[in-house]
Amino acid sequence: MPGDAISRLLAPAPAAAGCADVAQWWPRWRRIAAAHATPFERSVAGGADADRLGWAFASGYQAALRALDPSLPDDAIAALCVTEADGNFPRAIRTTLTPQGAGFVVSGEKRWTTLGPGGGLFIVIAREAGSDEARPALKAVRIASGTPGLFIEPMPPTSFVPEVPHAQVKFDSVRVEASAVLEGDAYAKIVKPFRTIEDIHVHAASIAYLVAEARRRAWPQGWIERAVLLLHALGQMARLDPLASATHVALAGALGLGESLVAEADGHWSKQGGDPAAQRWARDRRLFGVAAKARVQRLAAAWSRLDGTGQSA
Repeated sequence: MPGDAISRLLAPAPAAAGCADVAQWWPRWRRIAAAHATPFERSVAGGADADRLGWAFASGYQAALRALDPSLPDDAIAALCVTEADGNFPRAIRTTLTPQGAGFVVSGEKRWTTLGPGGGLFIVIAREAGSDEARPALKAVRIASGTPGLFIEPMPPTSFVPEVPHAQVKFDSVRVEASAVLEGDAYAKIVKPFRTIEDIHVHAASIAYLVAEARRRAWPQGWIERAVLLLHALGQMARLDPLASATHVALAGALGLGESLVAEADGHWSKQGGDPAAQRWARDRRLFGVAAKARVQRLAAAWSRLDGTGQSA
């Protein structure tokens, strides 16, 4: 039950263990994943365990991928490869999946692959060779690191949550078995639902991180109570259809509450003076604004469909 992880979060919080890089964070995440049954619980527990916002984000991201695809292994860092030079919408996907013999060949290049430098399993979105240029047929392909023809190049650290690395991943005629290609349209079954699933799980992990810090630092109980309310709401949303308009409307409301909590958290952190954790928060809080434009568009489309004035996306 989602409430179990949240209840444990409300217990007096010990000092968070320092974690400098992915090599230190990943074993901790694996222990958390083994101890919690659902991706949402893993998000909350991973956020509570984090000593900074970056590892809360990484925990929520890994949990979200497994909420999307429960068959993903827990012993390998997973990374979704969508974005390319021109963006992440279907027409921007130039990476190709071409039949060859009994299998396929993947060729192309991806950017901003989260946790890519440490990734053990890549979920690659590629267009079927020969499909319509304007509306390409997209497929998702699982490719393990170490596969011949796959090259991983770390990208420069971002100015916020710099501990969480990103990679440019190149596919030079990478051969894959037919079984590596997931069934169905990748845009409808992977890309679109993941945007919502990721928002739910990453925000849950981030708010859980803040609640753990709030308990350590004796922030006002009223702030903690509203944060816990938000976590329970997100836990319920994790059970909903991620493509449903009603889910998008509810999530927008939840994230609005999250924005107010984050704004109040700024004031509580500012009282910590030169505390390294407060300095990291000031650096990293911009994470909450990532993909804000896409959320606005998603919400507008949801209301349009509910009002009967728009088309199903």
